[in-house]
Amino acid sequence: MRKKQRRQVFEKVAVIDAGAKGKTVGKAPDGRVIFLTNTVPGDVVDVMTTKKRKSYFEGVATHFHSLSNKRVEPECQHFGVCGGCKWQDMGYEHQLFYKQKEVENNLRRIGHLELPEVSPIIGSEKQYFYRNKMEFSFSDSRWLTLDEIRSDKAVTDKAALGFHIPGMWDKILDIKKCHLQQDPSNAIRLETRNFAIDNDLSFFNPRHQHGLLRTLMIRTTSTGEIMVMVQFFEDDTAKRDILLNHLQEKFPEITSLVYVINQKANDTIYDQEIICHSGRDHIFEEMEGLRFKINAKSFYQTNSDQAYELYKVTRDFAGLNGDELVYDLYTGTGTIAQFIAKKAKKVVGIESVPEAIADAKANAENNGIRNAEFFVGDMKNVFNADFIQANGTPDVLITDPPREGMHKNVVQQILDICPKKVVYVSCNSATQARDLELMAAFYTVTKVQPVDMFPQTHHVENVVLLERR
Repeated sequence: MRKKQRRQVFEKVAVIDAGAKGKTVGKAPDGRVIFLTNTVPGDVVDVMTTKKRKSYFEGVATHFHSLSNKRVEPECQHFGVCGGCKWQDMGYEHQLFYKQKEVENNLRRIGHLELPEVSPIIGSEKQYFYRNKMEFSFSDSRWLTLDEIRSDKAVTDKAALGFHIPGMWDKILDIKKCHLQQDPSNAIRLETRNFAIDNDLSFFNPRHQHGLLRTLMIRTTSTGEIMVMVQFFEDDTAKRDILLNHLQEKFPEITSLVYVINQKANDTIYDQEIICHSGRDHIFEEMEGLRFKINAKSFYQTNSDQAYELYKVTRDFAGLNGDELVYDLYTGTGTIAQFIAKKAKKVVGIESVPEAIADAKANAENNGIRNAEFFVGDMKNVFNADFIQANGTPDVLITDPPREGMHKNVVQQILDICPKKVVYVSCNSATQARDLELMAAFYTVTKVQPVDMFPQTHHVENVVLLERR
């Protein structure tokens, strides 16, 4: 039987840095690092440890001796319980500082790379209400506050429509107001919750797998279009129509009202049929005169304004003059490919999700883009010597992989064809650094540009230009 670790208390610990995954950093008396979850660099605190490892501790601040001058008052009433915006108590200029620092540290320490001067991070003009997509979960047994738990009063209102408590798959925090998505997002969510309660529409229980209402997704665009998708667990036509008809009447501005009936153990929708209740089954986003069709399953950068900044950096780093063959790996719905197409001779996009490629082809057709082709398949299998022979050797290659970075076979194939330029867009500079180290013998890093897509969080995008040696 594993021996239970005794918690330790360290007094007057100076919080000196912000680390990975949004945690802050202090030092124990023996020199070991302490990763903290509820402090800001500059705080001086007493710490109770929650985990002990050979080289570090994890802990929480139990008493604050002095507060950092980097602190600000959080906007959201749910801060500290909801795990979505962990840096709300840190001034935005300081958030940007630590994001830039993380990018540089990862590229140097993990990738062992020699870097040019890293460009200052591009901050977001909107620091709240910047997301174009939010997903909320229903629960019939919401997360209770400490005051509710300690109270002698019986809790009768147990319905929730909100976010999962970090680390607890079956506990949902009921959200009163979220500061991440513009109106009418909050109004739609609250109306859905209250109408369901008033009309005895049951909320999902993930442990026992029963209940009518499972999830709610709201998507918005810069053009004012709105998509609402309700995911139902039980297939009850009458109850389903009561809710959807009410939303249609209450919010006539909804462009696309769709639903899915999902009776699987998990709530992913990519293998489910999306059914249109009213309006279109899609909405449109626009960027530089291009229109992008977005359906319930589509991937689109969740901060539209900053996506535009990110794509402009990508296009600038590619430095196209109209004669180049460009590959766009992990193309998604082909947004980057179409954004750069007018500057290229031809663009070839590859993506593993069939629905995304269908969207990419439809969007290219609608935008009158004739010099882009899109292919579907697992990148490590499709992107091979036969594919290169059939489609040509690229002059410029753009890659925007998921958080885990590129498969080693994909990296090797890039090195085998060795295009003049590689533009690597990443949402995880640690895995980006790992991949760049594998390419260091053939390429020099000539430009680095961090872009903040997600204010109030530790997440940061980074774009690197590699030029062949």
